[in-house]
Amino acid sequence: QVQLVESGGGLVQTGGSLRLSCTASGTIFSMNVVGWYRQAPGKQRELVAAISSGGHTNYADSVKDRFTISRGNGENTVYLQVSSLKPDDTAVYYCYLRNGGDDYWGQGTQVTVSS
Repeated sequence: QVQLVESGGGLVQTGGSLRLSCTASGTIFSMNVVGWYRQAPGKQRELVAAISSGGHTNYADSVKDRFTISRGNGENTVYLQVSSLKPDDTAVYYCYLRNGGDDYWGQGTQVTVSS
């Protein structure tokens, strides 16, 4: 059974930074895609960033040049460095894994940006 556990969320002021982490356990295939989605109150869940096992990255336009997704070396861990945060970035951030044709989600970590 695959499980995803996120950490690193919190309360920050506008312009601040955080590093979100997500660690996967279970049977993880070498070819996969991991990423981060977020959902703000009253809004749909949206893709923030994703990275393939080959290192190809994809970002939402709203976070380009502010957020960076990366994989841990030799670990089933993915990081999301979030910088220059804005109040509009306030949301629950969910880790996502597409593994062997199945989709898995973490429980979410809250990021709150105060103005």
